[in-house]
Amino acid sequence: MLVLLLLAGAPAPAAPIAHREVLPNGLVLLVAERPGVPIVAVRAFLRAGASFEPTDRPGLANLTGALLTRGTARRSGPEIDAAIEFVGGSLESGASRDGLSASLFVLKRDLGLGLDLLGEVVLSPTFPEAELKRAVSQIQAAIKRSEEDPGTVASRALARLVFASHPYGRPVEGTIESVGQLTRDDVVAFYRGHVRPDAAIVAVVGDVTVDEARREVLARFGGWPRPAPPPLPRPAEARATTPRTETIAKDLTQATIMLGRPAIRQVDPDYFPLAVASYVLGGGSASRLYARVRDEGGLAYAVYAYVSPGRYGASFAASAQTRAGEVPKVVDILRDELGRMVREPVSEDELRLAKDYLVGSFPLRLDTTTKVADFIVAIEEQGLGLDYADRYKASIARVTAADVQRVAGRFFGPDTFSQVVVGPTK
Repeated sequence: MLVLLLLAGAPAPAAPIAHREVLPNGLVLLVAERPGVPIVAVRAFLRAGASFEPTDRPGLANLTGALLTRGTARRSGPEIDAAIEFVGGSLESGASRDGLSASLFVLKRDLGLGLDLLGEVVLSPTFPEAELKRAVSQIQAAIKRSEEDPGTVASRALARLVFASHPYGRPVEGTIESVGQLTRDDVVAFYRGHVRPDAAIVAVVGDVTVDEARREVLARFGGWPRPAPPPLPRPAEARATTPRTETIAKDLTQATIMLGRPAIRQVDPDYFPLAVASYVLGGGSASRLYARVRDEGGLAYAVYAYVSPGRYGASFAASAQTRAGEVPKVVDILRDELGRMVREPVSEDELRLAKDYLVGSFPLRLDTTTKVADFIVAIEEQGLGLDYADRYKASIARVTAADVQRVAGRFFGPDTFSQVVVGPTK
């Protein structure tokens, strides 16, 4: 979710943010030249996330992602770790809702070694049985710990309600039970079925030219053959769901409240006024929710609202943490403020503050090569185009108070939200 939020505030850069080309085997290469920046970040993204796993194998993509760096045809996991640590770099892998990824961070002088390692973990992972058992135990332990965090519990429950019958409704990590049932055969089959060059993106960012990046990437990935069968179908777009309510009992003094509903991706023109509306409602200390719930009522320390777009669906949510006895009052305020966004136009000051923040804060979010690599991979995978930053700035600038109210009417109707409360039931 953090990478996708970066997409919500991109002003126009002085030059194209990256070069894009498609290699002969279908792999998309993105290069962002940053002369004088000695650290090179490389990110390989593979369209093989949790949204692609079988419905009876929750957590399979996450386990596969965790195992990519734990052994290849040439090196064991500890040997990979030692090689990258010797040059002071890092090589990590994992999974999200939409893809597997392997991320390299290394000095320019060590880029050759780093890309050798990256090529190995993407093209020839061996998924050793001992490493799989270790990863399963680690994932199960992490899931167990997360079940003690009311925010995580609420987020997972809300996803089930908002994305009912869609892959986004399932936790990427799976469950303790489902992960324990996964086998090496499952991992190998998932990898072989989804990891292929024409479903891959490689982004290179740092003190490297397009020609250098192309030559180095071709040397490691150019011989990766494109399979004859076409890629497996992508998941369907998430559809609207019927609002539901769920209360999860926890022996706590505080309660976590989340309201959510389906929203829209950045490809919809209404996304831009929705981003502005979201900020006005709950984007910071000057937001309406913050003023009513925290400043005026003293009912909660944290309250916010946000849009969360993904490749195959999006959601809008509002959340607050409050004392157990104040839950009904806070829920009423959240729903009342949603309704007020529909009934009343935002003020010119609110509109200006939201637009200034969304545009002005973006440069701070691309201040490292790693962040740039994440951003350009995200806009490529989302199908937004490398000019998205320019279009976003212009689109935000055109948003009017009438646009915000119109979009609020489309998405902020209080009765259209599912609701989750995690905390004491009395």
